Order: sequence, then C-alpha cells, then structure tokens
Amino acid sequence: MASVILDRKRKKRLEQGHPWIYANEIESVQGEFEPGDIVAVTTHTGQTLAYGYINPNSQIRVRVVSYSPLEEMDRAFFAERIGRCLQHRERFVSDTNAYRLVYGEADFLPGLVVDRFDDVLVVQVLSLGMERRKDVIVDVLAELLRPRGIYERSDVPVRELEGLEQRKGPLYGDCPRYVDIVENGLRIEVDIEQGQKTGYFFDQRENRASIGKLMTGWGHRSGIRLEEREDEADGGKRLVPVNANGKPVTFPYWDGATVLECFSHTGSFTINACRAGAKKVTCLDISEHAIETAKRNVERNGFAERVEFVVADAFDYLREQVKGVEERRTRAAAGQTGGKVDTSKPLGAVGRTWDVVILDPPAFAKNKGAVEGACRGYKDINLHAMKLVNEGGFLVTASCSYHVRPDLFLETIQAAATDARKVLRLIEFRGAGYDHPRLLGVDEGDYLKFAIFEVRSR
Repeated sequence: MASVILDRKRKKRLEQGHPWIYANEIESVQGEFEPGDIVAVTTHTGQTLAYGYINPNSQIRVRVVSYSPLEEMDRAFFAERIGRCLQHRERFVSDTNAYRLVYGEADFLPGLVVDRFDDVLVVQVLSLGMERRKDVIVDVLAELLRPRGIYERSDVPVRELEGLEQRKGPLYGDCPRYVDIVENGLRIEVDIEQGQKTGYFFDQRENRASIGKLMTGWGHRSGIRLEEREDEADGGKRLVPVNANGKPVTFPYWDGATVLECFSHTGSFTINACRAGAKKVTCLDISEHAIETAKRNVERNGFAERVEFVVADAFDYLREQVKGVEERRTRAAAGQTGGKVDTSKPLGAVGRTWDVVILDPPAFAKNKGAVEGACRGYKDINLHAMKLVNEGGFLVTASCSYHVRPDLFLETIQAAATDARKVLRLIEFRGAGYDHPRLLGVDEGDYLKFAIFEVRSR
C-alpha cells in the first residue's frame, strides 16, 4: 500500500475530524498506486493517522474513509457502512418512506449520496474513489434494501473536478420517472429524472413541519371571535366563530394565516402550511416545471381551493408588491389630507401583504468569491419580504449557501431589517434534519440556515 506523507507545517484538520486532505498539505507519496486506490496517511514522523482513497487529479487529493487499518472498500465494507446508515435513519427519521440514506462524509462514505424514495433509490457518485466501486455499491444497496430500482443522478459539475464525466440513468431494476413519497403526513410527487439535485430536498423536512405553529391564531384580526351558542342538533352549548356583526362564520379555515412561499420548487412548504390550517397560500417559483409539480402536490393532498400559483422571479415579484404597498399608502394618506394623487392607474393585484412570508432560495454563493454578491441578494429579498409581512406576522427565511456562514447570514438579515425599519424577534434558528448529520470539525456540513422571525415596525 502506498503512503501519503503529510507536510509538517500543515494545519491539523485531519486530527480534528476533517476527512479531506488537499494537495498542498502533502509532502510526498511513497509507493505505487492507481487513482482511486486506498492509501495510508502518515505524519512526517511516520505515524499513521488514517486510510483513504487517492485521486492525483483532484485538489482534494485524499478522502479519508477509516482511522483503523483498511486494505480495500469491498462488499463487506459497504454492507457494514450502509447498514449503519440505515440504522441511524430508522432511529431518528419516522413517519416517512423517504429520506437521505447516505450523506457522504458525515456518514463516513465521502463522495457518495443515496436518497431513498419509497422503493426507489437515487445514487449520486461525486468522486473517483466511489466511481471505481459503483458496481459494488449498487449490489450492496440492492441486497440490503430490496428496492424496485436504483437510478443514478451524477449529473453534477463537481464530478469534473475529479476527472469524471456527468452521468444519469438507471443502474438497477425498474426506475419510474415519478415516485410518490409521504413526508409529514403529506403525499409528494418526486421527479427523479428531471427534479433538482436527486429530485427532492430532504434537509428541510423538520423545518417544514416547524411552521405549523404559525398557521393559526389569525382570526381575531378579521374581527372573528368564538362565542358560546346553542347547538340546534342536541340542544347543548358549543363555541361558534362569529364575525363583528355576530353572524356565524362557516369557512373552516377562518383562523388561518395568509402565506406567501417564494422559491417554492415542488411546493413543500405550501402543503405543510395548508395541512397546519393556513387560510390562503400564494405559491411562487420562476420555473413553470416546478409550479406544475407543486400544483399536482397541492391537488393530491386536497388543498387546491386554498392555493394560488404564480410563475415569476421572486426578486421582481417582491419589489412589485412593495411598490404597490407604498402606492396604496400614498393614496390613503392623500385621501385623508385632501391632497392630490393620480389614481388613474389601477393597482390591480400588487400591494398585497401576508401574515407569513417564506423564503427558501437556492444557493446564492457557490464559492468564497461569490459571498459579497450573495449577501446583497439575501438582503434584497429579505428586506422586501419583511415589508410585506403584516404587523406581528412572521418571516421564515433560509440559506443553503455554505460560504455564507450563520453569523454573516444573521448580520445580513439584521441589515435588511434596519433599512426596512423593522424590529425582528428571533423565534427559532435551525439547520438540516436528522438524515443530514454533521461532523464537528467539518464546517462544510454546516450549510443550511433556517430562521423564523416575528416582524414588527419601528
């Protein structure tokens, strides 16, 4: 076995649990090897620290897979590691038939992602070391989980950094394009062939459920109150919602929130909002394909009457609504003071506000150089979004850009609040779900920021 000798001046990231060894951390390589082979990793004094697979064509020269002696990642190796992954999900992820089964480095299988969608698995192979062993991985997955099919979604540019071509297509069994899954008690359609990444984003599962507390308790704003009245059916007493005129309210979601979900993708936050009792949800995405999928998900869960769909750029849509709000205020002020204002131009559908606004955008920063621009983007959408939240309502906002660290994300939101003349009260701050564990010492795993803020004016 070849040995990788680490530079004596390197930072001790490996000892802190980081599984990547970069080219500039290596002093030399002793012995013969083929790209993808297992090598020993030693200090300059000869102490063996770990074992990993090597790729001389990648800046991530070695990816560590074991801290005890390992000669090869064979069938037994993958059966043991993937078996452990399954045990973790069965312990922590419940009431669903879909989850991230293998999460790369955090599951001690660097360069490998496996998502489970009911009886179909989607595999993403991101490194040369895993590509060389793909057939073994597929065999082990087929034996352990007995899936209907295994589909590959290795159509990602990062493979090219490993000297690999992008690939997608069936690897085993029958792989239907559309698969139905259940999450948080909701039925969701997943497009494993054309959907983003592997077809669905599992990392927000628990976060999507957490918005349930925001969806009710709004009826009083419309003057609706609960009043005890006689039940004509049995002559007893029961609480009945009545409006300001004392008339019973028959709409079942009278106490629900009005919600705007931007960057909706497949509408997962929308259907979670409806399930929790939202009165009306506006579901927005720039992709017609995403909105069509969202429509089907809304319909299959019986929420069609409470959801409207918008195909638009979220940045433009938020700005237009804010301009509409400001124009309505200008007209209202002019009416009160007797001033003149041009009302010849109808406002139409602009100038709306919501009880809850949800922002779940794609990553704005793909690298360190993009952080400044990403923060401008996050500030822009959050500033306009919080202006559209009704007084005392909630802003739900997220970032999946790893390079925008949590402190910087919160600073950016605070800067937006300052400019918007809003005071934000942080209710909850979360990361990714149970099927996305994180290794301490590996900051790359701490990528998702999810926050719920109460919004008030100042």
